[in-house]
Formats: sequence, C-alpha cells, structure tokens
Amino acid sequence: MQLVILAIITFIAAIDQFSFLESLYQPIVVGPIVGAVLGNFETGIVVGGTIQLMSIGAMPIGGAQPPNVVIWGIMATVFAVKSNLTPEAAAAATIPFALLGQVFVTLIFTFTSPVMNAADKLAAKADTRGIERLNYFTMATLGTLFAVVVVLGAHFGEAFGKDIKNFFDTYQWIKVAFETWGGMLRFVGFAVLLRIMVSKELWVFYFAGFAAATIIDKIGGLGSSALLLLTFIGLAIAVFDFQVATRSGSTKAVEVDEDGI
Repeated sequence: MQLVILAIITFIAAIDQFSFLESLYQPIVVGPIVGAVLGNFETGIVVGGTIQLMSIGAMPIGGAQPPNVVIWGIMATVFAVKSNLTPEAAAAATIPFALLGQVFVTLIFTFTSPVMNAADKLAAKADTRGIERLNYFTMATLGTLFAVVVVLGAHFGEAFGKDIKNFFDTYQWIKVAFETWGGMLRFVGFAVLLRIMVSKELWVFYFAGFAAATIIDKIGGLGSSALLLLTFIGLAIAVFDFQVATRSGSTKAVEVDEDGI
C-alpha cells in the first residue's frame, strides 16, 4: 500500500513540476507528505528542507534540466526513513535517482518536440479535444516514468541506485549524449526567449545582466546566493524603470482580451 501511495504522490508531483505549477513538487512540500506515508513526518520535514536548500539555485534554463528535485526529494525521504540515514547521507545516496529523473525529462522534451506541430494543426482546426489529449499524454508519460523509478527505488533500495550509477559509469557515451542534448536545449531556449522579448530598448539590459552574472559568478563563496543577488538587481532596475515611466506619463493603458492577451 505504501508503494502504491508513493507512486500516486510521485505521479502528481511530476506533473505539477511542469503543468500544474502549484509548487506541490517542491521537496519542502513533498518530503513531509512522503514522511507521513512512511510513518515519520518529522524526518520528512527535515529531509525535504535539506533537499530544498541544496537545490534552490538549480533552475532549468531553456530546456536544459538540472538533477530532478521531484525524484530526489522523494527518494531521499524514503532512504532516510527506511535506512535510518541522516538527511545529508540520504541526499548523497539518492543523487543517481535525481540524475535518472533528469534523463527522463530530457528524453520526453526531445521526443515530444514534434508534438508541437501536431498541436498547431489541431489549433488551426479548433480541435480543443485533440490538444487536451496531447497534453494529457505527455503529462501521463512523465508521471508514469517518475512513479516507476520511485517504486523500484523504494522496493529494491540502495542496490537500484547503485545499478543506475554503474550504468552511466559503464556507458559514458550515453551520459555525454544527454549532456550534449541539454546544452543544445539551453541555447535554443535562450534564442526563443530573445526572439520574443528583446527589443532595441532592452538590449542594454541584456548585456548589463550578462556582465553582472559573469562578475558575480567569479566571486568565490557565493554559491546559490548569486542567483538571488541577480534577482535583486533585476528587480531594482524593473521598479526604477516603472517609476520613471509612471512619472513621465509614458505608460499607456493596454486593452486586455478575454483570454488575457
């Protein structure tokens, strides 16, 4: 029964990460839930908080995926409760599961890219049912893959994690292939974002942000706080620009259609 419940929790969290976006997938949320299912709510909170802090600066950029926090948070909690490990030891022991989740996400993103063409054709025909089926299919595929990994890991324990690590150590070319795909997705994602968002007025902020990111990255000891510092800089620029535009009266009312565009 515990394995069934873990599979359901993982299935929902995996879909939430890319579709629901309700933060249910975050380790600080899913950790206590898994801990309660396994009979140790307190350990779930501690492990979930530990994984959350360790992964707080890991962000997917343009499709390039970091080690998956959904599988990582759930499996770390399982190992901590069932094997009586410390949160730190559980986090280290379950990294192979997080890497496997990263591989699955990259695979699904790659093989479902042609689905966008099918979605465009369905949209041209106003076939909303067809678009819904496409979305349900991709979400169900991701959730099922994640659920299978968690169930196998929870059932077979540390041996399954070692098998994953040994597989990637033996077949290095597969690991290199996924890293290469991820690197390509990163640049494609940035290109798409720039095509949509960048205008002549915003190029100066783009280069300023690139310079700031490069400088901050070279400062030792910052760790994941570098991302937070860049966020504060961007927020300050945005607030200042809004205040200047408001005072000068250059802001204009924008008509919003029913669909929010």
